[in-house]
Amino acid sequence: MTSAIGARDWLCNPEAEVSAHYVIAEDGHLWQLVSEEDRAWHAGAGAWGGIQDVNSHSIGIEIANTGSQPFADPQMRVLENLLRGIMTRWDIPADRVIGHSDCALGRKIDPGRRLDWLRLARQGLAIWPDAAMPGDFAKDCAAFGYVAEQGQQDQLLDAFRMRFRPWAVGPLDDMDRGLAADLAARWPFQSETDLVV
Repeated sequence: MTSAIGARDWLCNPEAEVSAHYVIAEDGHLWQLVSEEDRAWHAGAGAWGGIQDVNSHSIGIEIANTGSQPFADPQMRVLENLLRGIMTRWDIPADRVIGHSDCALGRKIDPGRRLDWLRLARQGLAIWPDAAMPGDFAKDCAAFGYVAEQGQQDQLLDAFRMRFRPWAVGPLDDMDRGLAADLAARWPFQSETDLVV
């Protein structure tokens, strides 16, 4: 959408058949569109680990951004406060804060390469891997929670890099493999704990 208000209005339109719990505008304005206790239709056919219906197990946050610019500081501050509250209310650990691009490979690209995941991780609101001994990239990504179908290796690498190596280009390399190995070792998907997407 061309504006946060346009996105908000579309998410409130029954004809759109899409919704989210929250929308955050560039200036930090926050709208709650759906009660956290209710299902929102923000992830589509999204999957994460053993969760095949992300919409039923998540709180969805839409953040207004074109994808080509950094997220504004007021927006990030509101996101941080919102995440703290959601994570506390629902007992959601930092490794269960994911992007739409993480749970809908090749179909969703938000929040994109410009969201500062490291900033969130430094506050315990997301996670950030360290380089480890390179392993089997696809296997380690699956152990962490990514759900990739046969033939989705390019989409898996793109989603992974959008989040953990947004500056990286080219084919899969040992840095990708090492980061994925650390994710699998430190934050393996173990249960159907709810998500923030």
